[in-house]
Amino acid sequence: MSEPETHDLPRASFGPDGPEVSRIGLGGEGILRTFGEEAGAAAVIGTALELGLTYFDSAPAYAGSEAYLGALWREHPEARARVFQTSKSARRDYQGAKEDLARSLERLGTDHLDLWQIHDVRTMDEVQAIAGPDGALRAFQEARDQGLVRRIGVTGHHDPAVLTACVRDWPVDSVLLPVNPVEGALGGFLSETLPLARARGLAVVGMKALGGGHYVYPQGRVTAELLVRYALSQDVDTVIVGCSLPDHVRTLARIASSFSPIPAEAQAELIAAFKPHAARLAFYRGKM
Repeated sequence: MSEPETHDLPRASFGPDGPEVSRIGLGGEGILRTFGEEAGAAAVIGTALELGLTYFDSAPAYAGSEAYLGALWREHPEARARVFQTSKSARRDYQGAKEDLARSLERLGTDHLDLWQIHDVRTMDEVQAIAGPDGALRAFQEARDQGLVRRIGVTGHHDPAVLTACVRDWPVDSVLLPVNPVEGALGGFLSETLPLARARGLAVVGMKALGGGHYVYPQGRVTAELLVRYALSQDVDTVIVGCSLPDHVRTLARIASSFSPIPAEAQAELIAAFKPHAARLAFYRGKM
């Protein structure tokens, strides 16, 4: 596999002392969240590498995502060495999280993760269980201490108050949260969780930039490019987007390589357009 053609993709430091990662990353959704699509997944992953994306998202919950990525890393270990590979665990207990990590490392064909994340924390009961004596947080800290993972993080899109509590109280290195105009209208993730994460020195990764495709209006002014630019205009290090085709990856790389922040006034107009429908469009949140 040849060296990547970077297309001048912007990069950011993943945390104050972290490595540089591409500001656009390949999400674990799209074709990666399938089974039996090896050729298509390989084409999407290969295109991402060729275009200089370095952040690769996956999770046990995302169907064949880890196995698709692992197949390529086993064949091209030099490619694995130059990317930032992440995964997650939604297990809330110590032993379950350890088992998830062992399986993730095996499926990904690697001896370490660059980032391992406590996945999709939704309630304060979960927060208490994860942080308890036999909770998953202990497994995450041990894995970081042992070098099995370089960094640990937390993800959430259900309740901003819950994710904010994790960012405030847990010894994590990063947070993954939704970043889109709906969140700009509703507040919480962008107005509370994100600033606290920055104050604590955490890396911040944005997700759900396109709202699962629901926020893109082909006949209107709300395009995928506008939504990705909005996400990149926030105080985040990288934004991950799931892709189903190599052309989707090429579009993302083009947007990122020509990125310029959206002015504050234009952001406010975009948020105002979404505001009347924000509660309905935040389908990934809990009841509001």
